[in-house]
Amino acid sequence: MAAARPFKIPQSVLVVIHTPEHEVLLIERADKPGFWQSVTGAKDHEHEPLEETAVREVGEETGILVGSPAVPRANLRDWALENVYEIYPVWRHRYAPGVTHNTEHVFGLLVPAGTPVVLNPREHLHSAWLPWREAADRCFSPSNAEAILQLPRFAA
Repeated sequence: MAAARPFKIPQSVLVVIHTPEHEVLLIERADKPGFWQSVTGAKDHEHEPLEETAVREVGEETGILVGSPAVPRANLRDWALENVYEIYPVWRHRYAPGVTHNTEHVFGLLVPAGTPVVLNPREHLHSAWLPWREAADRCFSPSNAEAILQLPRFAA
């Protein structure tokens, strides 16, 4: 019998990946086709620094290596934005009983135009680079859309 998966920690990151021209990378969820989002993910353990969570999730979900010559670690910026939102009921089983809200920390990641994306097919179906306003309109998550709308402010 397989070991039970540990409950997700209700602290996560949202990473708005963008080019200098404000093109934003969105990825379509495999478990909810039609749901487009930025890179997101929960901490692996309680003491994992949020920046490490962001670096790990970007690599796992897109294949983009933060800290590589093409994408230096300095290109990952903590936007010092935090969203607390209710976890969608469809995903609550991943959390401990009684956990209904998640705290999401927002980062931006500047990458060169044309940066290749390699998706994990178990997590995401497609990727798209879109102008920032169009990307915000396509997001299913209001907090993700709001973060993308902040891009011109934080990218300046």
